[in-house]
Amino acid sequence: MRTAFISHRDCHAHDTGEGHPENARRLSAIEDQLVSTGLFDVLRYFDAPEVTARQLLRVHTAEHLDTLKAMTPESGYARLDPDTVICPESLKAARRAAGAVVLAVDLVMGGELEAAFCCVRPPGHHAESRRAMGFCLYNNIAVGAAHALEMHGVNKVAIVDFDVHQGNGTEEIFKDDMRVLFCSTFQHPFFPYTPLLTNAVNRVNVPLDATAKSEEFRAAVTRHWLPALELRPELVFVSAGFDAHRDDDMSHVSLTDSDFRWVTEHIVRIARDSAYGRIVSVLEGGYELNSLARCVETHVRILMGLD
Repeated sequence: MRTAFISHRDCHAHDTGEGHPENARRLSAIEDQLVSTGLFDVLRYFDAPEVTARQLLRVHTAEHLDTLKAMTPESGYARLDPDTVICPESLKAARRAAGAVVLAVDLVMGGELEAAFCCVRPPGHHAESRRAMGFCLYNNIAVGAAHALEMHGVNKVAIVDFDVHQGNGTEEIFKDDMRVLFCSTFQHPFFPYTPLLTNAVNRVNVPLDATAKSEEFRAAVTRHWLPALELRPELVFVSAGFDAHRDDDMSHVSLTDSDFRWVTEHIVRIARDSAYGRIVSVLEGGYELNSLARCVETHVRILMGLD
């Protein structure tokens, strides 16, 4: 498959301070892995543009955008909450992160490419329409999905989220939009500790116990995600968080490299069956650098059709 890799150096400039798990080393580890394995040479690289205010306002309130600007420090750091740190360059990085997903949508919907991986930070799936939280400033994947619906005439998209934390922001933004199917697995009870909404036609939440391993995760996808995805989305988005890996101490769920391979293979099959192979995947969590780099490499290889 013709696959894009979209990122920008500005995403490295989002400085969260010493010891913070969501840091620029995450992107460097991924990039180094793709270079060392030769995969980077066969990807189509694109610099992420900056998202526009109009694109952000499809999913966020003007008050949210204004608050982020007002809270951005001229030097040093500011805390939006106990977990979410910003520096003077953070909004520029966030604009590139959201802009990457908009570009990815344009590329795959325009037929130039079949799939794209957005290697960006800060992540996005915790950002709600009115607030930043959980390391997230703008909801990158929601911005991209709204762009696809508004600008490309798409009638149905799916967002699948295998991050170990629930994508509460994505859920909140699209909870009443029947054009967006949101499927997620996540450790529960766990951050963000938001109330679990009842499953619906456009929402498939599958909470996992902290003791969950491969068997429980694969059963959740097979029994709940895959039947819902038979509704044939025209474009598939992936909130690709790798922090459910057993080597990642961000959670207690214990998945392996092969689980992320397996779920990616299923996502690709769904996209080929209903969406002409069109996939936009966006980096979310994953904080143990070795497992993150390996799993992203495998994820991208499968998007490319190499494995």
